[in-house]
Amino acid sequence: MALDAMTRTRTETDSLGSLEIPADAYWGIHTARALENFPISKRPISVYKDLVRALAMVKQASARANRDIGVLSAEKADLIDRAAQLVIDGQYHDQFVVGVIQGGAGTSTNMNANEVITNIALELAGREKGDYAFLSPIDDTNRSQSTNDVYPTAIKVGLGLDLRTLLEELDLLRRAFLAKAVEFHDVLKVGRTQLQDAVPMTLGQEFHGFATTLGEDYSRLNENAYLLYEINMGATAIGTGITTHPDYSKAVLGHLREISGLDLDLATDLVESTSDTGAFMSFSSSLKRNAIKLSKICNDLRLLSSGPQAGLGEINLPARQAGSSIMPGKVNPVIPEVVNQIAFAVAGADLTVTMAVEGGQLQLNAFEPVIAHSIFQSITWMRRGMHTLRINCVEGITANRERLGAMVGASVGVITALTPFIGYAAAAALAKTALLTGRNVADLVVEAGLMSREEVTKQLSPARLSGLETITAAIPIVPPVEEPLVDDPQI
Repeated sequence: MALDAMTRTRTETDSLGSLEIPADAYWGIHTARALENFPISKRPISVYKDLVRALAMVKQASARANRDIGVLSAEKADLIDRAAQLVIDGQYHDQFVVGVIQGGAGTSTNMNANEVITNIALELAGREKGDYAFLSPIDDTNRSQSTNDVYPTAIKVGLGLDLRTLLEELDLLRRAFLAKAVEFHDVLKVGRTQLQDAVPMTLGQEFHGFATTLGEDYSRLNENAYLLYEINMGATAIGTGITTHPDYSKAVLGHLREISGLDLDLATDLVESTSDTGAFMSFSSSLKRNAIKLSKICNDLRLLSSGPQAGLGEINLPARQAGSSIMPGKVNPVIPEVVNQIAFAVAGADLTVTMAVEGGQLQLNAFEPVIAHSIFQSITWMRRGMHTLRINCVEGITANRERLGAMVGASVGVITALTPFIGYAAAAALAKTALLTGRNVADLVVEAGLMSREEVTKQLSPARLSGLETITAAIPIVPPVEEPLVDDPQI
């Protein structure tokens, strides 16, 4: 990496030679080489703060385990422990500078973490950065470890941490749709199949369906997250545990469970676990499912709000910005549109993960960096997309009640409710007449002598048309936000 001639440096050495490192940098020579080799994404791993925190958690757990089994002195373990805690707490993240896309199966990321935590620990001990004779990034901070167990474990822990905030936003969005379901519970409208008029329903039922599908995705994401909680710490290079004390795996697992708060477990076959990345593919697939279903909801919101004069115009989305540089007064559904685009990106990222999982060879998958980047980016964008959809769109949606009522009144689809009483053939003939003449279906039925006015009125009541009369608590009261999702009987 090119350095300004006036920059104060320190010299570090590895098996390839020596490099000058900026004196104030907490990273060292291995990170410097990665900066030279991988100027690809121009996005450092620090953009994913939970990955950085997870790396520090793994180093902290390893230091404690190495102390417990007697392969690392209490003094060194304590220094590494304290330094890692500072990173967990959010400090020094700007020192995690290697690019998210890198060769080497994550070795550069692991060494970036080793070097930063070691140099923080050296400062805590009153030493100079780079004093690796006192505390070594490899012999001490990386003791009992290999990139090949540290990196996939850190990815899994980081995803587990990141998923928590995604699920919080997902549940808040679900509740926002439920609130609208309550608000619109009595608003009758025409349902549609294949973009053609179908039978009546309520706008509340439509929004309740949106909430239900998001609740199902909440459950699927949780289920697939558990696949991530099988880790391979102690596997070292290929799963045989070479250079590792027999008691290390159990010790580090216990500490990492406590530090992360995740229900982690040790893989039963460390060789298989070190080479297999199928859990990432399954989890990525569940993210794609959520993104695609969310995109479908946004498609519906755009259709329902289309117009407002020459489209469906059933609902109004909040006006967020001017929609045109040439057409005065035009307002576009920009919030659902951006969520659509997020879904497209998540689907593409899922394909990247799939190909990277397939590309693994023999005892290791070298493509975990792009797997990590793809999934962390998907979670990040989806979380932000859900937030803006809820705050800037869903919470401000209103119903065009008069327009909806008029469309139901003029719809021939209501005659479906009368087919049990007048038969399909008669209903079809009257529907055709209503379409040709524009006359009211109820009037035609009564005039044909097929039903009395009282009977028709009863069968075409909003409650019967929408099915609410036969569905108990179809639109429930929205539970308080602090209640857990599973307490909602509708999900």
